Amino acid sequence: MITEKYASFDDISNDLKRLNLERKIALEELKMQRNYISEEIGHYSWVNWILKIGKKYGVMLLLRKFFK
Repeated sequence: MITEKYASFDDISNDLKRLNLERKIALEELKMQRNYISEEIGHYSWVNWILKIGKKYGVMLLLRKFFK
C-alpha cells in the first residue's frame, strides 16, 4: 500500500471522499453486471420453458396418433 504524507486535514478529507466515491462507483458497476447477467439468463430460461412445453405437447400428439 502506498503511504502518503498529508499536509492538512483537508487533504485527508478529500482523499477519503474520493475513495468513498470510487467504492460506490464500483458497487454500482457490480449491480449493473448482476442485472445484465440475470437478464441474459432470464431470456434463456424462457426459451427452455417454451421448449419443454413444446416437447410435452409433441409427445402427447405422437402418442395419440399411435393409439388411434
